[in-house]
Amino acid sequence: MLFQIDISGDEPQDVYAHFWESHDMETDVRRFSQELVDGVYAARDRLDARIAKAADRWRLDRMAVVDRNILRMALYELDRRGETPPAVVIDEAIEVARRFGTDDSARFVNGVLDALRSDALK
Repeated sequence: MLFQIDISGDEPQDVYAHFWESHDMETDVRRFSQELVDGVYAARDRLDARIAKAADRWRLDRMAVVDRNILRMALYELDRRGETPPAVVIDEAIEVARRFGTDDSARFVNGVLDALRSDALK
């Protein structure tokens, strides 16, 4: 959904209607997914600024759309401290990057998230 919003410029509500027509999910999965997408969408400018700072020599508009949205989602989850351990968030982001990104996506996502986590610990 984040990928589609990023590519199309559509509002989340417009994407949800179309997405759920073709993806049958349990109510709690739908609710969690939409809360995550809504949160990332609302915080996108703040998330992007932090990602741009951590992604040395990479402009956001030059990042693969999949990678950019994985980073946004993972950083949003990292900011929601306590709900999910940081190591779990990063591992999941790397796995999503492996599955949906390019051959270099997992390494790229790992590097940026590691820089973001290290920066947060300072």
